[in-house]
Amino acid sequence: MMLRLLAPEWLFLLPLLALAGWKYSFLRLHAPVRAAALIAFILALAHPVFNKGGSEMDLWVMVDQSNSTGGIPANQSTELQAILEKAKRPGDRVRLVDFAGEAILRGKGDPVFSSMIPGTRMEDAISYILAQMDRTRTNRILMLTDGYSTQPLDVITARLIEEKVPLDYRLAAPDMSDDIRIGDIQRPPRIRPGEAATLTFDIIGNPAQNTTVPWKVVKNGGSTISGTATLDKGRATVRLTDRSATPGVASYDISVLPANDTVTLNNTAECVMEITGGNKILLLSPFESDPMEPFLRAQGFDILRPNDPLRLNANSLTGVGLVIVNNVSAAEVSPDFLKGLDFYVREQGGGFLICGGSNSFGSGGYFNSPVDELLPVSMELKNDKIKLMTAMSIVLDRSGSMAMSAGSGGKTKMDLANSGVVQAIKLLGQEDYVSVHAIDSSPHAIVSMCNVGANRDKMLSVVPRIESMGGGIFIGEALRAGWRQLKQTDFGNRHLILFADAADSEEPDDYKKTLADMRKNGATVSVIALGTPKDGDANLLKEIAKLGEGRIFFCDNPKDIPHVFAQETVSVARATFIRENTPLHSVAGWNQISPARMEWPTSVNAYNLCYLRDGATAACITGDTYKAPLVAFWNRGSGRSAAITFPTGGKYAANVLTWKNYGDFIQTFARWLIRRDMPEGFSVRATMRGERLDVELLYSDEAVLQMAKRMPELTMNVTGKQMSKTVKGVWEHIRPGVFRCSFPAAHGETWRGAIRIGDRNIPFGPISMSMDPEWTMTPESKLDFLSMVRQSGGQERIDLTSIMQSPRNISSLDTRNGLIWAFLILMLADALLTRLNISLLPGKKNGRQDHDDIRTETV
Repeated sequence: MMLRLLAPEWLFLLPLLALAGWKYSFLRLHAPVRAAALIAFILALAHPVFNKGGSEMDLWVMVDQSNSTGGIPANQSTELQAILEKAKRPGDRVRLVDFAGEAILRGKGDPVFSSMIPGTRMEDAISYILAQMDRTRTNRILMLTDGYSTQPLDVITARLIEEKVPLDYRLAAPDMSDDIRIGDIQRPPRIRPGEAATLTFDIIGNPAQNTTVPWKVVKNGGSTISGTATLDKGRATVRLTDRSATPGVASYDISVLPANDTVTLNNTAECVMEITGGNKILLLSPFESDPMEPFLRAQGFDILRPNDPLRLNANSLTGVGLVIVNNVSAAEVSPDFLKGLDFYVREQGGGFLICGGSNSFGSGGYFNSPVDELLPVSMELKNDKIKLMTAMSIVLDRSGSMAMSAGSGGKTKMDLANSGVVQAIKLLGQEDYVSVHAIDSSPHAIVSMCNVGANRDKMLSVVPRIESMGGGIFIGEALRAGWRQLKQTDFGNRHLILFADAADSEEPDDYKKTLADMRKNGATVSVIALGTPKDGDANLLKEIAKLGEGRIFFCDNPKDIPHVFAQETVSVARATFIRENTPLHSVAGWNQISPARMEWPTSVNAYNLCYLRDGATAACITGDTYKAPLVAFWNRGSGRSAAITFPTGGKYAANVLTWKNYGDFIQTFARWLIRRDMPEGFSVRATMRGERLDVELLYSDEAVLQMAKRMPELTMNVTGKQMSKTVKGVWEHIRPGVFRCSFPAAHGETWRGAIRIGDRNIPFGPISMSMDPEWTMTPESKLDFLSMVRQSGGQERIDLTSIMQSPRNISSLDTRNGLIWAFLILMLADALLTRLNISLLPGKKNGRQDHDDIRTETV
């Protein structure tokens, strides 16, 4: 806190009063109260003010990094910062904040984060700055922008006014006069199968030019329709009619292809339409003619068999009532699809069934997968027979190519391989054994074969320090080194993982002899190949995996290495597919599925060893020592999930396929699992408006009574770049027959939803923005920004240096009134003391009495 005197010239009275008090004692200026009163009076004349802050300014420079600015504010920011730094006063600070979809305060020496980002979230960025401000200083905002916000600005405008923070601006935008872009897109968000739908989109350009623009629309990544449109006064409209026969999702990729264009980011858009109705069964199966399929079709179910499960995603679940995964490994199914199953079952009321086999459950890599917690059985190994324990030998390529960078983050390929081994060691059980060798022209022992449980921590500290040492990898020597380690164990599962560069694997030597010896003794080999199947040594590595009766994985992206190591480790360490004829025992659980008594087969040829989870129900179990569930099921949220741990097809299903009740069992189980019909009297409408998603629930008069018993519950799942979350909605009653809920949304996000009404569900979605909302802005959209500037007290700044001369919001404490009151009180006190003949100085009386005494003595 700093003291200022607004009239310091009055202080010259202090020495004059001191002189007068010394020379004229009868004035009694030496009396404490009178002296204090006079000093208070003189200080009041000098007008002291305490400055509590605000004389120093923090100027917050907001740099718009969004797509529509073309990177111009970012390019100007360094130069403008230098100008402002020179113009600022002592104590002032210039602070840069980059913003687009989010806001980031730029530190000293920090690089500018990459520009050209979707979205201009001005409200969020200004809120971020307001939260960072020091209220003892004057704060002002200068925004370098094109003036278009993808968020409403009314709320943040009120906050700027309330907190007295002016917002200035300087426009920085590319020349868009010759730009041609996609404008408004119109389509029904939901249609019924076979219903005709109209897709309409505008093409926007320079009103002064009548240009012919080629366009193209691709449906579901396949069929294409194209044409040309002639702009009339800068606008053309394209209308297409389409219909889809089956429920699901129709996706349309729209693009315009102008010959010369100043901005290309606004030339593409994507929109989806949900085709409602139906409860298809999505069947993933390795069998060309799956034994279950004819029985399901005979029951009237519509079966969908995707050609490539790796191309599935969460949108593939639209219109599906039941998903069956029949002996397909997790590595053969898209991770996005597996992640989407949890919301599909728990919130959208879907059904999920997984059937047994050598590529299913733990053996198929489903332990710790996204669907693990959905299943009514656990794949966690318990202290069972030694034949289920695993000995794993990992041999790593540490040749020169492994020292190369794996991209951003500063990690090398060797670092990622080490991370993969760490993941493998973490996933192995306490009783398992493992060895790790680094290979170039010879093997180098990093971890010799030993028990995992007793040595896990030591292994995890040693493995990350493996370094690339140059040279190439000698494949023959690598296989022999790993096999020597495995020979030391006699477990049922003995497996070697070979990690090698598909373009630099040398000296295969007698690899066929080594592999034959391994297979003769029950050991298997898998290969994780860094590269693609087209690389020079890819065929050699494929052959090694084939002869070793294992799997091969090609990692074109080094960042996938840790995930692949983890997946392969789980498949081996949880390889609990028991190939033995096992008796089957019935238990009472089937009564919850059907009142009819089920006659089970007497035995199964093989099964996946799992354990019944708490809360799940078993319909039949094994007759061996494990008493393991063979058929189990339970409710998961709004949906249902089940597991059949014995094979339902293939060479290990002979007993089951000759079972007379096989068809009845499959049909009954499917009817119980498939999603129940949607409630009547309700419908859903979901639309994107700018950066907001509106979900409306429409209900009939007959549905009011049902809603009075229990309000419908809305749950949304949103996925984006490296993000997935589930959010709940709160209804707002708009008018009779309509409830609405809104969510903030961003470009690149996909939303799926479910409304639970009683024990039924209305699933809907996917919904996403067709294009970056910045490109849907009109010139009128800038008026909201200019209104915010005006109301906050800001202005356009052509001359940046003038902003430092702006008035400061100085906060001060004026003491003049207090000093005047002190003077008056002290003067009254002095008069009272004089009247009562009281002196505050020791040994002295009131000055007036002293003079009377002097006169008496003289007489």
